[in-house]
Amino acid sequence: MTRSILLAALLALAVTACGEKPAEEVAATATDAAAAATEAADAVATDAAAATEAAAAATDSAAAATEAAK
Repeated sequence: MTRSILLAALLALAVTACGEKPAEEVAATATDAAAAATEAADAVATDAAAATEAAAAATDSAAAATEAAK
């Protein structure tokens, strides 16, 4: 997530630093970069939730195996 946000910020900075452009175009590019960063953050959050669920399932399986071994 941090890399995506950094990349989006660098992209917005590069676009604004490359000569003079109309303010509307710069604003649109910055908005697009922010949207991309938000989508990337959502994807990371989804992946983190899936990893948490997988870890919980593994813990439950380990607990069941421990009980079965007793």
